[in-house]
Amino acid sequence: MKRKNIYYLTPALLAIIVFASNFLSTDLFKAGYQNFSVWFVLSIFSFACGWLINKTLGYVHGGKVVFAVIVASAFISVLLISFFNEYFGVNNLIVENMILYILRNITLGAMAFFGMAICEVIHYRHGFANAQNKNEEYEKTIELAQKEAKIILEDAKLKAEKILYEAQKNLQSIIDAKNEMESRIKELIAAEKDLINKYEKEEE
Repeated sequence: MKRKNIYYLTPALLAIIVFASNFLSTDLFKAGYQNFSVWFVLSIFSFACGWLINKTLGYVHGGKVVFAVIVASAFISVLLISFFNEYFGVNNLIVENMILYILRNITLGAMAFFGMAICEVIHYRHGFANAQNKNEEYEKTIELAQKEAKIILEDAKLKAEKILYEAQKNLQSIIDAKNEMESRIKELIAAEKDLINKYEKEEE
């Protein structure tokens, strides 16, 4: 697959989405439905980015790029929280909160992988349907070829039987002509014998 540089804008957008999730509250349900809706929208965007990455960069290479985006985003998030822990409100239990932020990045990255997987499954499903249609066409072609071969074989048998009948007919004609010729020769020989006998009697 030929990869253009513009295709890497989608992983860049995914990185921005994953990084932007760091500025949302970690406590989704206590923050209200509005914050949960934002998380849902971010998940949908991550899913769409994964779909586009699979379409443009392919499943294998795109998966490597998405994994690199997740690792890079998690690393930057750790650095950001470490330097601006007061802004993020993680003065206490900083390790646990870092793990929570990393898990959020991984979750959005997993949504991108999910989008890639769904796109790949649909692609293979479409390919399988096309292969099935081609297989049915091949089966129909084979069936038609078998019917044509059967017709040709029957026609060849009829022609062979006709040729055999004509050959037997000609052979019988030749045998009849031979028998008739032998009969005439025998009659001729018998007539000559009679003439010779008569000639001998007259001389006596």
